[in-house]
Amino acid sequence: MNPRRSADPGVGERIRARRLLRGWSVRYAASRAGVSHATWSRIERGLQAADNRFMLSDIAGALECAPADLAGSDVPAPDRATAAARAGVLGLRRALIDIDLTDPPDGVAPPMAELRRSVALAEALYRVCDYAGAARLLPGLLRDLHTETAGPDHAEALRLLCDATSMASTALRHLGHPADAWLGAERCRDAADALDDPVLRGHAAYALARAAVACGSYQRGQTLAERAADDLSRHLGRPGGPEILGTLYLVAALASRCRKRLDDSRDWLTEAAVLACRTGETDTMRMYFGPTNVDIWQMSIEVDDGDPARVMEIARRTDPAAIPAGVRQVFYYADTARALARIGGRDRESIRFLLTAERIAPQHVRTSLELAETTRALLDRSRRQAGGSELRGLCERMRVTSH
Repeated sequence: MNPRRSADPGVGERIRARRLLRGWSVRYAASRAGVSHATWSRIERGLQAADNRFMLSDIAGALECAPADLAGSDVPAPDRATAAARAGVLGLRRALIDIDLTDPPDGVAPPMAELRRSVALAEALYRVCDYAGAARLLPGLLRDLHTETAGPDHAEALRLLCDATSMASTALRHLGHPADAWLGAERCRDAADALDDPVLRGHAAYALARAAVACGSYQRGQTLAERAADDLSRHLGRPGGPEILGTLYLVAALASRCRKRLDDSRDWLTEAAVLACRTGETDTMRMYFGPTNVDIWQMSIEVDDGDPARVMEIARRTDPAAIPAGVRQVFYYADTARALARIGGRDRESIRFLLTAERIAPQHVRTSLELAETTRALLDRSRRQAGGSELRGLCERMRVTSH
């Protein structure tokens, strides 16, 4: 049996306020979200955490708002880097609105060699989840690449623009702004369409599907991933084709799980695993598709509404060092920590894994709503058990308090 998880009372209060604003009963609201009225009631009263990413999205969808509206993501950032990352969202949003390929660009872009170096730097920041650094660099880079699309090197500029808009979309999604992530993915698709490149179109479809799922539009995300996979399956001879196809299988698995179609989800994961055995470990377009990443995706999918023991089984056979530290490794440690927190008597191990995730990617951990809820549950239990200074320090850095 999972230990009872306490919640941030602010989340429950916001859920209750939005429900009452609509004049809905608990039973009616819960039926819209597909959860039991008892679960909804416990969450409203702060007796149960909504640390399940699907549950919070389902509740937000039922109340016709964004998950961030319920989670209260506008709390002060715990450090300057995290604050800078959140502050950079507006600049990224404006840049993505500005770089419409249907409008002729103005100005003069830097030399192409400088643009290549800037994209490489943005990729390095992305790999280590330095969202603050990426948020400073990307707006100007996006505008410069947009300008260069009207120049003699327009094809290369469009390819680099695909990379940069994809990174912007991912950063915005991880910072809790899925609608802005969708805009970034649309700009990525625009560039891929202008190049008529099926592999880049598949990459853009992956970004769109991830943003759709993050917005709670699970059916839309699955449709995008499946259509793109069907299209890309006819172009597997192109460089990067099999790797991007594999990532589309993975996001289709995620969308299926969100739609509570567990068997379909596992079928997609099996397809991805078979393909990963053929490709081996890769780093195409920063996707790191391969056997290790498929295992990490499976952990992330199984940790919500799944069997935490199954997550631990996958974790034991997976070596996160097989892929570069940063945006993918952090999920291995974070999701292992979440699974351990749901298994009785393993809180100390959970804390250790959370601290490792924080060491790898502090900005990612400190802006994660799911990890905040897990950490809050650990903190609440530590009041009845032997809590340590490491947990208190982590809670302070994440601005997490017990209810």
